[in-house]
Amino acid sequence: MFNFLIFFVMDNNFNSFNPASGADSASVQEQLVKGSLSSSNFNIVDELEEVDLDFHKYDYRSGNPAVFCCTYHKYNEGRPLAGMWMDLTTFSTYGDFIAACRWLHRDEADPEFMFLDYENYPDSLYSESGMSEAVFELIQELAELDDDEREAYEAFMDVTCESAPSMEAFRERYCGEWDSEEAFAEHLADELCMFDNVPESITRFFDFKAFAAELFMSDYDFSDGHVFRTC
Repeated sequence: MFNFLIFFVMDNNFNSFNPASGADSASVQEQLVKGSLSSSNFNIVDELEEVDLDFHKYDYRSGNPAVFCCTYHKYNEGRPLAGMWMDLTTFSTYGDFIAACRWLHRDEADPEFMFLDYENYPDSLYSESGMSEAVFELIQELAELDDDEREAYEAFMDVTCESAPSMEAFRERYCGEWDSEEAFAEHLADELCMFDNVPESITRFFDFKAFAAELFMSDYDFSDGHVFRTC
């Protein structure tokens, strides 16, 4: 993973030809007129809808999740900074995000996106070679959480051993933050009214440590102070 300290935005004054060909714009146009160069590779550029890339630029001060979008072609040419930092919260849909990446690299007929770096979302959700729609939507949901909720979700990722557990599963299984397993066990006993109508002279002998050990053997998980039901 690369750590870019300078957020570089590539020049958007693209010409509708492949720069890897080594030809300049005038010579390409001349060849097209003469019919010596097929124009089929340019059709995909003509079909693209223009995207306001400035709207999607990432401001590092925002704390929003972001990726740096380059392509493998440009990277292999030795131009790893020929791309742009994109704020993932500025897109309404996954399709809008892909369309922006495509417009950014419209100088390539079939760009293979390469996400060289990322900011402000869990490591396990990052992939250099791509981002699925499910992961994109999950990252956007995470951006809406406050710091405490985001910490709890990352603890949930640890206990589930999944790279991208759903937000629905997290909310269904989360039981709050507790100082210890024993503290949660005492809370649960109270919630279940386990000792209603039982004299204190008896309840004070109850072994909450053993009760907690039983609970967290199979029914609950504890991670970084957060408790989750196992199913």
